[in-house]
Amino acid sequence: MSRTAYKTRTIKSNAGKTRAKQKKRGRAVPVIVLSLLLCILSVLVIGRLHLDRGVDIPEPPIASADNSPMPSEPVTETPGTEPSAEETPAVEEPEPTVTETPEPTPIPYDPAAVDSTDPSHYITGTAVMVAGEIVETYESETVPDFGLGEDYSALPGVITFRGNNFRDTASYGVANILDGTFEEIWTKSTGTLTGADGSGWGGNGWTGQPLIVRWPEETKQHMNMYEWAQEKESLVEVIYASMDGYVYFLDLETGAATRDSLYLGYVFKGAGALDPRGYPILYLGAGIDSTRGGAKVFVISLLDFSILYEFGQYDSFALRAWHMFDSSPLVDVTTDTLVYPGENGILYLARLNSSYDAETGELSLEPELVKWRYSANRGMWLGMEASAVCWRGHLIMPDNGGNLMCLDLGTLELEWVQNVLDDTNCTPVLELEDGHPYVYISTSFHYGWRSYTTAVIPVWKIDAVTGEIVWQTDYTCYTVKDLSGGVQGSPAIGKNNVSDLIYFPIARTPSAESGVLAAFDKQTGEIVWEYETPSYGWSSPVLVYDGNGDGYIINCSSRGGVYLLDARSGELLDSTDLASTTEASPAVYGSTVVLGTRTRGIHAFKLS
Repeated sequence: MSRTAYKTRTIKSNAGKTRAKQKKRGRAVPVIVLSLLLCILSVLVIGRLHLDRGVDIPEPPIASADNSPMPSEPVTETPGTEPSAEETPAVEEPEPTVTETPEPTPIPYDPAAVDSTDPSHYITGTAVMVAGEIVETYESETVPDFGLGEDYSALPGVITFRGNNFRDTASYGVANILDGTFEEIWTKSTGTLTGADGSGWGGNGWTGQPLIVRWPEETKQHMNMYEWAQEKESLVEVIYASMDGYVYFLDLETGAATRDSLYLGYVFKGAGALDPRGYPILYLGAGIDSTRGGAKVFVISLLDFSILYEFGQYDSFALRAWHMFDSSPLVDVTTDTLVYPGENGILYLARLNSSYDAETGELSLEPELVKWRYSANRGMWLGMEASAVCWRGHLIMPDNGGNLMCLDLGTLELEWVQNVLDDTNCTPVLELEDGHPYVYISTSFHYGWRSYTTAVIPVWKIDAVTGEIVWQTDYTCYTVKDLSGGVQGSPAIGKNNVSDLIYFPIARTPSAESGVLAAFDKQTGEIVWEYETPSYGWSSPVLVYDGNGDGYIINCSSRGGVYLLDARSGELLDSTDLASTTEASPAVYGSTVVLGTRTRGIHAFKLS
């Protein structure tokens, strides 16, 4: 029998006794009535006490710093939505004592982690299109093979993001470093491109690395360079695609324009790439829709700036309507194939059928395009924003949806997929150890996908044959909407006298505004040293080496700090403040560093 039923029956019994007394004592009715009311009131109070003791009342949740309730256990949230607040029950209880706010509990998505590299755990389907038709099976007669990174190109310079198919260097040659300092030697102003929605895009953004090349003298004579540039012996040209819609061509030594700037009218955030055979071709994808409609890839003749080929604009084969190209492509010289991942979730493979006669300057292309796409089982974005690494017919690429994928370029089938948790903008770096390939990679912290405050950002070493994790070292990072924490730049891998170290830029740690450049032991993942900067960094650090093989690392922070560190010890040797938002990554030729900013233009520094 319930306590409620018992209380109701008790009230009826008391009322019956009161009516009997009223009939017997007619003159005492007022007193009796007053006594009756007091009795009823007492019974009601007693009944309420029984009711309160008989119901379990939950304790109100302890509020976080922003007064939103903290879940006691991780809860699944739809990516991109705000966490829903628990309703606090209204109870007549004293306010809880305020205690120290607990650490935020990350909000995982499903699946947060799967201990497997089987592609079926992550990828729900793939498709291949050849000559405009989807095919059931695909097998290439000539597979883009890609050998050692050091053999990628015979051109002197840095001709794609992080240099080659291993993505293991953004510097060329030996730096003449005597006292560990640097000085600015020239600057070049850049402009702003206003989009159709009124937004302004200026300078050089993420990833924003310049291309630097010394052309063969014979090829220079066929280019649309100024006469003085054609005649300058051993000219080194800086080619910098900007967010203002221009591609700039500059003399590395002086900053003087080597030819007219090329205006295409699209926002360019990525680096693009030059042809590793020395063909005068620039491959360049737009990173934002602007005033000219959907973004696309341009294949540009550097003889006369003519557009040889375009693809990717509003591609109906895509499963994601985000036709942007921030990644930097690769060209396999043995098969004459351009490999270009897109943020729309398509990998483009273009058999170029190219020819170039260095003697006459005749250049031609007859491209044949193959497309590969995929779908995934997480409620996150498809598409590749970071650049891919390639080794022996296999392409390894991270995507915006937490997948690190290894694709066989001969069959266009996935061999393994590793869960890298989050929107990944970090281009991996590949290295061989006794002939066995490994990749180093980390991830971003996209606001709202795992948490709205802090989350774990792992740094991984991964077996490139199996996709299995060799070691993992964790950082706790903050994030804000549209300006993610975690690792946005790409790692710099040590060579020569620092060949035992790998370096990662980690944003929004240990605080929401600061950042860390960390050196890790390649074999163990142990942190060897850290250098903290007051503002976080999205830029990718660059290693340079002196004649003795000693390493020096150039690191940039978001508010314009440029730091030169001893790569062995992490000791600060020199620094400067560019007083401008700096997201782009530098490239180095010999002792000259080139770096673009969002508002203050392109800068060149001489190491000394």
